[in-house]
Amino acid sequence: MSSLLPPSLPALPPLRTECPPGACVCDRDALLSTTGADLRVLLLTREEERRLLQRLENVQSLAELRRIEARMEQQLGLRLRIGPGPREVRSLKGITILVLDQPGLCKKTRQNIPAAIRVALERCPQIAYDLLDEGGLFDAG
Repeated sequence: MSSLLPPSLPALPPLRTECPPGACVCDRDALLSTTGADLRVLLLTREEERRLLQRLENVQSLAELRRIEARMEQQLGLRLRIGPGPREVRSLKGITILVLDQPGLCKKTRQNIPAAIRVALERCPQIAYDLLDEGGLFDAG
């Protein structure tokens, strides 16, 4: 005898909790109320954010950083811009790391991601050299 109960629906993944009022300008509520909006960024819970930041801090190569960057865009819709700044690069502070604005993205997350990448660049300076060489800075030709 077949069951007359509807099949169970798949459980929704947990969404990021709200920031305290006045602490953030992420427009989470507006994003949730918009029909057809891309909610992937809300899948980055605080726990998942901690794991992501730890992974970014421990990056060992530019290729690994670029893979994580691509996965962030694919899974969360987060887009980064990492490259030499508009002026000459004399230190790691001359490398521009931007997390592009996106509804639902917490202000603190937007600050923490570049900070974690800078930690990785300090730990492994070869990543910064490879990043600068992407544009042919060290090209011997």
